[in-house]
Amino acid sequence: MAVEKRVRNIAELAELAGVTAGTVSRALSGKGFISEKTRERIRALAEEHKFRPNVLAQKLRNQRTGAINVVIPLGHERGQHISDPFFMAMLGRLADELTERGYELILTRVVPDNADWLSQIVSSGRSDGVILIGQSTEAATLDRVAAVYPPMVAWGGHYAGQRHCSVGTDNIIGGKLAARRLIDQGCRQIAFFGDPSSIEIAQRLEGCQEALAEAGVGGALKVVPAPLAEEENAAEIDLFFEREAPPDGVVAASDVIAVNTLFALARRGVPVPEKVKVVGYDDLPIATRTTPRLTTIRQDISAGAARLIDCLFRRMAGEETAAVVMAPQLIVRESA
Repeated sequence: MAVEKRVRNIAELAELAGVTAGTVSRALSGKGFISEKTRERIRALAEEHKFRPNVLAQKLRNQRTGAINVVIPLGHERGQHISDPFFMAMLGRLADELTERGYELILTRVVPDNADWLSQIVSSGRSDGVILIGQSTEAATLDRVAAVYPPMVAWGGHYAGQRHCSVGTDNIIGGKLAARRLIDQGCRQIAFFGDPSSIEIAQRLEGCQEALAEAGVGGALKVVPAPLAEEENAAEIDLFFEREAPPDGVVAASDVIAVNTLFALARRGVPVPEKVKVVGYDDLPIATRTTPRLTTIRQDISAGAARLIDCLFRRMAGEETAAVVMAPQLIVRESA
């Protein structure tokens, strides 16, 4: 019994059809001038011999990969994992948006150990554009690469002179909302739990400081440099409470930090909100699962993901896009 020979590439199909490889390519792609009779004959031969064009090769020829690289840079938060609740919430929404547009998501978690880490990612040819979840301490790198690689957008804060396109909430206003809630609740000894090494956290701290100054609350704002990584911030918070008496109010730079603050206070028998009031940041699902439930500053992650995708695809099409700064919202629950 004869074994049917399978056509492996365009060149073999062209030889079988008695035409050039270019003619086969035009027939299968539906592009370019070719008679309908020739087009149908070539397609019939391709079907008969079970030939399927290499989709990846076609995308490369068209300078498209059909993929978007979502990058998590950990310049200062090296202990943070992709399983972090904020990353998971954002990744889920980005994946949904990209899938609906017919694109695949490539996920890259990178610790920037050299100055060219982002240049290497954007020049790899693996994707049609890049989304960064967070700026970390790498804003200067983002600005430098954005000057030569337009299809790139970052989730994060916006600052004067910024060159890269960012989408995020107004972190200064968010910090103010959190501190004002504590002040309105009678707090006068307020601490900020968060590491201001990154732009977003520094802006949240700035907002807290402005709120205290505007309210005429005396004393310096105590800053506890708790990182975003869950295990590391838990250790930093415990160390603080071992050394000092609890303040009467805490602004946490993230909901994860706020949750660990609640745990640390509960272990010490300090009631919340009776003795210490706590405000988080993000309004992740965990904010409604604590006891007491967490008062927090909401970032609309779903809307943010949609804006990231919109800006990126507009930039991929050659359009300039400005930074998007969304309004944060105070969500009042039992912790403050």
